[in-house]
Amino acid sequence: MPQDLPAALAGLQRDKVLGLVEARLAAGEDPRAILEECRQGMSLVGERFQAGDYFLAELLLSAEIFKRAVALLEPHLKQNSSQPAGTVVLATMQGDIHDLGKNIFATLLRAHAFEVHDLGVDVAPALLVDKVKELRPHFVGLSALLTTTFASMKQVTEMLRAAGLREQLKLMIGGGVTTAALKDHVGADFQSTDAIEGVAYCVRSVGERVAR
Repeated sequence: MPQDLPAALAGLQRDKVLGLVEARLAAGEDPRAILEECRQGMSLVGERFQAGDYFLAELLLSAEIFKRAVALLEPHLKQNSSQPAGTVVLATMQGDIHDLGKNIFATLLRAHAFEVHDLGVDVAPALLVDKVKELRPHFVGLSALLTTTFASMKQVTEMLRAAGLREQLKLMIGGGVTTAALKDHVGADFQSTDAIEGVAYCVRSVGERVAR
């Protein structure tokens, strides 16, 4: 059944999830389609968490199952990729150690042939800017689940502008606490709480760049 995988992940059935992923890869199915079903399962987990049916322990367990499923998928995703569509630097900024949403976004980007450099969590603005100077990415994505990151996000924009790098890239912010108003305050180009929307923005931006 098509919904077996999302339901198994939402039900925290680790062995079933990993078994389904392995079996469908062996059958030659598109790894991006399998990844999307895993993402749907994580969305169901999020809904149950918001409803109070799941708690932190369930959230952490689902994240671990997702991570193991992705580890099975990633070699096949890379095989489907040719030249990178673009380079992306991602970070959860200083003041926050949450990374589930960022990790999902990173995996989806890699599935769409983007080269992703994930700096991790609680990242200082200076460290991120140094990485941008080194890599000259097309996109920088800042993730937040806590409002304590807002000052760091704003500082990143100011430091990128001072270094003459801001106009050379697209700056994205994402996470449950981000809003359109925060995008304007930070000076970002794009904001979303949905990883799929973020990937679509990157793909669209690459297409616009190529067309010019």
